[in-house]
Amino acid sequence: MTDLTRQDVKHLMLFAGRSHPALAHEVAQILGCDIVPTRFETYANSEIYVRFEKSVRGCDAFVIQAHTGPVNDWLMEQLIMVDALKRASAKRITVVCPFYPYARQDKKHAGREPISARLVADLYAAAGATRIMSIDLHAAQIQGFFSGPVDHLYGLPLLADYVEDKYPLDDLVIVSPDAGRVKTTDMWSDRLGCPIAIIHKRRDPNVANTVNVHEVVGNVVGKTCLLVDDMIDTGGTICLAAEALRQEGAARVIGAATHPVLSGAAIERLQASVFEEVIVTNTLPLPPEKLIDKLTVLSIAPMLAEAIQAVFDEGSVAALLSEKHKAASQLFDAVSSSSP
Repeated sequence: MTDLTRQDVKHLMLFAGRSHPALAHEVAQILGCDIVPTRFETYANSEIYVRFEKSVRGCDAFVIQAHTGPVNDWLMEQLIMVDALKRASAKRITVVCPFYPYARQDKKHAGREPISARLVADLYAAAGATRIMSIDLHAAQIQGFFSGPVDHLYGLPLLADYVEDKYPLDDLVIVSPDAGRVKTTDMWSDRLGCPIAIIHKRRDPNVANTVNVHEVVGNVVGKTCLLVDDMIDTGGTICLAAEALRQEGAARVIGAATHPVLSGAAIERLQASVFEEVIVTNTLPLPPEKLIDKLTVLSIAPMLAEAIQAVFDEGSVAALLSEKHKAASQLFDAVSSSSP
């Protein structure tokens, strides 16, 4: 084999940070590869050290990290891993961040505020990343913050297939927990062919993370109501929305969201809520104490593995999606581009 031929041989290498080893190992198992052995150290002053224990020269590197709390630690760890790969002559570096960090800080609402989602994209680029892969970005414009390719995957088909298999669609209503998530509701309605309703609510400007639910717009009496969102953080909004639906006569209330942030008292709120079931994915790790009976966790690993394989094969990530996936993607792009 000539030197030129050796240079043309591609090899995929999978790297994983320490935040969500279960997801990384599941992706590796589906791909039929091993996670590259890596030495991690967190020094007494909280600085992070990383060293890969085998050569990465010329590889197609995929670096998986879940940005759960503490977000800054896991973001910094992933950036250090990317920098180490670049300095060790990896050919291409894709950061795989199922839940994009700082995604909710995607624009300025007032003067002297940062656009932190753009800063994160710049940090990835400066570290040496050539591509980003993520799931259900909080806002579509985040794709434009990175100058290289961004593979935007969608959790909706996975969640919707589960709902369709378990719940009758003839009395199902898709509900937006607030006006800001109507686009997500439209996507679900298009996918399942069900009517929609909207919770009209107002946040209390004097108290953080509290809302006052006002009214339900749409017919929910005697219906199974599916509250949908891209994430559940403290659980305040979605639990109050669920209570409003029951007060308006809903027969059953279920919830679905891609990202289970579940910070603060979220689990206690969900456990005490009127929800019959809340369906999420494993884009973020959940410790055993958060795996309550009401919570159903679906694995996003097959989707990530397919996308990683498609990128490595230099195929079309869009082509690997089923017609259902593509319909969700096209609708998301359409409603995002039409928004002010």
